[in-house]
Amino acid sequence: MATNDLGRIGIWSGNLRYGDLGKAADAAAELEGLGYSTLWIPDVGGDLWTPLATLLGATEKAVIATGILNLWMHEPEETAAKHAELTAAHGPRFMCGIGISHQPFIDVVKEPGAYAKPVAKTSAYLDGLDAATTPLAPSDRMLAALGPRMLKLARTRTAGTHPYLVTPELTKQARDGIGPDKLVASEVGVVLETDPDKARAIARQALRTYLGLPNYANNWKRNGFTDDDIADGGSDRLVDALFGWGDEAAIAKRVQEHRDAGADHVCIQVLAEDQRALTLDEWRRLAPAL
Repeated sequence: MATNDLGRIGIWSGNLRYGDLGKAADAAAELEGLGYSTLWIPDVGGDLWTPLATLLGATEKAVIATGILNLWMHEPEETAAKHAELTAAHGPRFMCGIGISHQPFIDVVKEPGAYAKPVAKTSAYLDGLDAATTPLAPSDRMLAALGPRMLKLARTRTAGTHPYLVTPELTKQARDGIGPDKLVASEVGVVLETDPDKARAIARQALRTYLGLPNYANNWKRNGFTDDDIADGGSDRLVDALFGWGDEAAIAKRVQEHRDAGADHVCIQVLAEDQRALTLDEWRRLAPAL
């Protein structure tokens, strides 16, 4: 068993972290039984370690990953120490996905102008993990990397990259940027709904926050999308490129497109009208198809 053995298919869910932890633990155990090999949770501040310990304790073999640990919210020494503590308790099953977050968010929660030189800041954070009392090994960490400079950092100093909110073409760019020997673990938002209007409405609900974040917008523009695609909630073209929707076969097809583009692992984020719900029925329906 190794932390960087993510398997082929995982679940990305904010509700496994921010919802009821008892229900999250029950869901995690079931997800492992359904064959999902890695469970990913986000981080926008607050206690990250209790949810991680809960999910690790509820599972036996599944990797539990951060998608992503916000490096502004946790000092490197703390992150390395908690990683060592959780690994000692549960085995090598905590993949620490790390990210630089976004300027509009960090300049509010920290101070105006705090967000600067993201590649240098990320590199310094990795230096801190290397220098910690119990270092967090490169094989146990990944980077959320979109642009070429961050992909180079992921390639040289971590196990790989965790692209989020990307098209299959952007998964291919991640693979090209990181090389053949590192991990690409792409997140894919999916809606198990065959009605186009309903499916796109659910996807837009999840997309709304990200449309104003330059890191994502610039990445989409590098892939041929325009300001018109990003305006007014996102064009159908953008929504259909970023999200998989339809029946089980349609979603399996989108997941396979990311695999064909170079993803070693795909973690699906199942979207529903109730954004706070654990989408257990959808996870159960999709497992045999994926």
